[in-house]
Amino acid sequence: MKKPRSLVTWLIVAVSAIFVLAPLFRHETESAFDLRDFGRLPVLLNGRIKPLDTVARNSLLIIHGRQTLRAEYGQTLSAIAWLAELMMKPEQADEQKIFVIRNPETLAALGWNTDAGKYFSFHQLFLHLEDIEQQAGLAQKVDAQLRSPFQRDIIKLYERVMLYHRLKNSLQVSGTEDFQNEIEELLKTVRPSPIPMDSGISSDSLQRYAFLAETSYFVPIPPVPPESDPHQWRKMGESILNFVTVGNLHPAVQAYAGMATAFAAGDAAAFNAMVANYGGWLREHFAARVRKADVESIFNSLQPFYSAMVIYVLVFILACASWLVWPQILGRHAFSLLIVAFVVHSAGLGIRMYLEGRPPVTNLYSSAVFIGWGSVLLGIVLERFYRNGIGSATAAMVGFITLLIAHHLSMDGDTMEMMRAVLDTNGWLATHVVCVTLGYASTFLAGFLALTYILRGSLTSSLNRETARALARMVYGIVCFATLFSCVGTILGGIWADQSWGRVWGWDPKENGALLIVLWNAIILHARWGGLVKDRGLMVMAVFGNIVTSWSWFGVNMLGIGLHSYGFMESAFPWLIGFCISQLGLMALGSLPPHLWRSSAEMQRPAAVCTVAAML
Repeated sequence: MKKPRSLVTWLIVAVSAIFVLAPLFRHETESAFDLRDFGRLPVLLNGRIKPLDTVARNSLLIIHGRQTLRAEYGQTLSAIAWLAELMMKPEQADEQKIFVIRNPETLAALGWNTDAGKYFSFHQLFLHLEDIEQQAGLAQKVDAQLRSPFQRDIIKLYERVMLYHRLKNSLQVSGTEDFQNEIEELLKTVRPSPIPMDSGISSDSLQRYAFLAETSYFVPIPPVPPESDPHQWRKMGESILNFVTVGNLHPAVQAYAGMATAFAAGDAAAFNAMVANYGGWLREHFAARVRKADVESIFNSLQPFYSAMVIYVLVFILACASWLVWPQILGRHAFSLLIVAFVVHSAGLGIRMYLEGRPPVTNLYSSAVFIGWGSVLLGIVLERFYRNGIGSATAAMVGFITLLIAHHLSMDGDTMEMMRAVLDTNGWLATHVVCVTLGYASTFLAGFLALTYILRGSLTSSLNRETARALARMVYGIVCFATLFSCVGTILGGIWADQSWGRVWGWDPKENGALLIVLWNAIILHARWGGLVKDRGLMVMAVFGNIVTSWSWFGVNMLGIGLHSYGFMESAFPWLIGFCISQLGLMALGSLPPHLWRSSAEMQRPAAVCTVAAML
C-alpha cells in the first residue's frame, strides 16, 4: 500500500511544481522583439535598483489595475510590452484604453455618461487634461479623510495620467522621430563646454533635454564604471546635458537611443542586438546589479504568492472534504499540497529578503505575507501532530486570506520601497518586528481555529467530542505561543523606541494595539486557568482576538495618526469594519445555548460511539 500512496503524493508534488514553474517557459508572443531581456535591464527608481519589468508591472497595475492589457488591435500585452510601446512608440500607446473611470461624477465632469464605458485612452483624455488638473487641485486642498468619492477618484485619475506622461518621457521626448540619429548628430556637432550655449547646441534642444531630465519617471543611466554608487545614476536628459558640458557621452545613452529607433521602425533584429550588447556591457561592469535584476524579473514572472494562493484554495477544499469522506486519503493529500504551498510561499519570502537585503517584514505588504507564512508553519505543526485535517484547512484559509490582503496592498505600486529612516535598522527589524508579527500570525491562527470549532459545531454534526477536545488543545497551545511572542516583541519595541525617539513608551496607537494583544491573550489564559471558561468560552474569546489583532495591524493606518502610522488607507476601512462585525456575529453564534448546536449530541457521545454512528 505504501508504494501507491507514495506515487500519488509525488504525482501531486510534480503537478504542483509544473503549475508553479510554468510561467518561466511562457515566451512573449506579441512580437519578435526580445522583450524579456529588455525587461531585465536595471534602472533606478525611488532609491532602489530594479529591472524595467518591475517598473512596467507596477506602473500598469497602478494605471490599469492589472499587469496585462488587452490591446485595441486584439492582442493581450504584457506589462513590459506595453511599457516598450509607451516609451518608444507613444502614438500607438496613446490609443490603448488603459485608464479606468468608474465614478459617474468623474465621467460627468469630463463630459461623458456611463454609456461611454469605463476604459479610456490617453488620446481620449488629452482634451480634458486641463479640467482633470484643475479638479484634482481643488480636491487636494480638502483633508484626505473628508474628501468625497468624486474628489478621491479625480485625484487618482490625475496621478495616473501624470505617471503615464512621465513614463512616456523617460527614455526620449515623446514625439522624437529618430532618437538614434539625433544622438549621433550631437556627437558630431557638439563641442562640450561648461557654458551650454557655447557648445554648439541649439536652445530648443537644451530645453528638450532639460524637460526630459525633469519629467523622466525612472533613472536608466548607470554610473560610469568602476563607480557603482546608486546616487551616481542619471536620468536620460541629465546624462545628455552632462555630455554637452563635460563630454564623454555614456554608452547607455546610445544603447537606449538605438533601441528606441529600432522599436519604432519595427526592426526586431536591430532592437534585439542593441539589448544584447547593452546587457553584455552591464554584466561586465555591474554583474551583481544585473544578477539581482535577473532574479527579480524571474520572481515577477513566477508570481509565487499567486501560485501559493491557488494551492491554498485546493488544500482547504481537500481538507474540508476529508471531514465528510475518505478522511485518511484526502487528509494526507491535503497535507502534501499544504507543504508544497508552504515551500512556494517560503521561496517567495526568501527571494524578497534577498532582493531587499532586509529581514522578512519591512512594510504593511510584507507583514501580510509573513503573517500568512507564520500561520501556515504553525498549521503544519498542528496537522503533523493531530492528523485530522483541521491544521491543514485553517492554515490554508489564513494563508489565502493574508496573501489576498497582500495582493490588494500591492495595487499602490512597488512593495519593496526604501525604508523610512526610523525603521532602517536590520537588527530591530529581525527581532522586534518579526516577534510582533509572529504574535499577530499565531493570534489569528488561534482565532480561525476557534472559528472552525464554532462553525462545525453549530452548523454541522461533524464536531464530535474527540475533535472538540483536539481543537481546544490546539487553540490553547497557539494562544500560549501568541502570548510569548507578542509580549517579547512589545518589550523589544519599547527598547527600540527608546533608541529612536528617546522614550520607551508613549501610548502611541500602535503601541496600545500591541499591548492590547498581549493583554487579551493573557486574559484568555487566565480565564482558562481559573476555570472561568471551558472549551466554548475559550473559542469565543479566541475569536475576539481576531478583532483585537486586526485593529492593531490595520487600525493604526485607519486613524492616520501616531509615529507608527505610515499612510491613511481609506479603501480598507469598510473591509476592516465588515471583518470585525462578522467576528462579533460568529462570537454570538458561538455563545448560543449548547442544545441549539447541530453537533450538541455528537459532542456528548464518547469518540468510539461517534465513529460507529458515522459509519451507520
